Amino acid sequence: MKKLRKLLIIFISFLLLISCFTTLCIYLTEKTDLFNLKDFNIKAQFTETDGKMVMTWTRYPYPCFYKIDVYSKTTGKVPDSDEYHHLKSDYTFSDVYDVPTTAIPTYYRVTAYGIFGQLSSKELFVPNPNYNNPIRPIPIFKYTREHPASLIPYLVWHSVPDGVLYEFELLSGPPDVENNVELSKTNHLTSTQQVFTNGVQFDLRPYANQPQLYWRVRALNLRKEPIGVFSTAEPIVIKADEPIPNKPLLNNFDVMPGFSQPVYPVYHWIPMFGADRYEVELLAEPPAEENNTTPTPTRAWAKVVTNSFSCYDEYPRYYSGKYYWRVRALSANGETIGVYSDTSTFEVKPHLTRPYAAVFGDSITHGGGAVSFSPSSMEYSYTTYLDFPAINIGRSGDTSKMSLARFDNDVLPIRPVNLIILTGSNCLRDSSVSAEMVIHDLEGIYEKCEKNDIRPILLTLPPINPPNIMLAFHTPTDPFWLLKMQRINAYIKSKPYYIDLEPYFYDTTHTIMDPNYANDGLHPDIMGKMLMAEIINQHKDMLKD
Repeated sequence: MKKLRKLLIIFISFLLLISCFTTLCIYLTEKTDLFNLKDFNIKAQFTETDGKMVMTWTRYPYPCFYKIDVYSKTTGKVPDSDEYHHLKSDYTFSDVYDVPTTAIPTYYRVTAYGIFGQLSSKELFVPNPNYNNPIRPIPIFKYTREHPASLIPYLVWHSVPDGVLYEFELLSGPPDVENNVELSKTNHLTSTQQVFTNGVQFDLRPYANQPQLYWRVRALNLRKEPIGVFSTAEPIVIKADEPIPNKPLLNNFDVMPGFSQPVYPVYHWIPMFGADRYEVELLAEPPAEENNTTPTPTRAWAKVVTNSFSCYDEYPRYYSGKYYWRVRALSANGETIGVYSDTSTFEVKPHLTRPYAAVFGDSITHGGGAVSFSPSSMEYSYTTYLDFPAINIGRSGDTSKMSLARFDNDVLPIRPVNLIILTGSNCLRDSSVSAEMVIHDLEGIYEKCEKNDIRPILLTLPPINPPNIMLAFHTPTDPFWLLKMQRINAYIKSKPYYIDLEPYFYDTTHTIMDPNYANDGLHPDIMGKMLMAEIINQHKDMLKD
């Protein structure tokens, strides 16, 4: 027995010795660069199928894991801001990464790590290849002999930042010039500028006898001026007996990393050919039958919208759990066209008793921009670019009075430690609303915050651009909006906690909103939302811990 115990001790000692030796070898390898690992050059490549992109890279010649950091580039307009804004991090032991879909240029940093820390000194830092210079849409759906199109297929492409609408061109052959800004002269069949999403269900039946078909698309701004160039012409192979899609296509193709619906959700899809209107239904559990034709009897909420591709929920969705939604196309007399779309989900996580921050106000806070993008497009939400998490309690269409009226129902259930407030921009346009009325509403919100131990951080109103507002919404603006805004902002700057957005958004005349920040003259687009967040990030020490 003693001999067995002695052998066991020797064996355990031997294992410990081997373990120590192995650990020492690993340490020396990783920390002293014994095998010149730090000079190893990692290279990446991207492949994409139906909108799903995969990045692969050279595997490190040593057992390790990889950290993938996703960044967006900052505007460069705010002094002392970093060049890149960190969006998210992922970890993998593989050399394959499912790239999160994004609607803006993003950058990926891949770093190798061993047991004792970072291995590589030459990190891989690469841009998303879908954003070229000049920018052009990248087709997502490709119809080949192996995967042919129906006679009325969905044609989908990656959205172009700040593209208000798209010009779609159908051709009988390759264009005269690829990636230009002019319609083709020789092979042009038809074109339309009535495309307001990054996809269209197009009727190819009149052109079914053509031996060849190609399509391409370019983005346009509010004035129908080109943003970038036409996409590279994409051939379409048609099969006459291929089933025609008979349901709306949910628009989940370009979703920012870490997507989270605002408290007031918005539902978004690509329009269906021949539909007059759409009905969205929201459920607390999956529908009993997918892709059927009749509404769910137990649905929690439903709404019909006409000639649209998005639907705004008028109720705040605070209850934690999983929500399910789908949409069906309707004819002018209310009959279902085809079947319900596939079911999509979003999840509301249980809110902390007192979350660190929330943002509150009108559509500038709710999100959306470039006229055609709703708050479901998170690249148009300034919360996406904040350095800290914030619950979005914005609601499109709010006046300052409406924000005040819903404060108790929408803010007090979560009672955030900090509330970032921006409301009153819609009042600038309305000549029946005075500066004093807006100030009264802001003071009411401020007092409610103080009463409930919430730190109110007021944002000054950015300027607006009346000519662009008229072009986008066909409504006039109060001619005294500037004086009104100055009075409101003077009040805001009298408070102990405020962040001054106003000076950053003027054009060169210093009289109106720079059109580079807002197509429609009111709602900042992507660069404007980035700029808002960068300004707030520079003042985050104002927020209470």
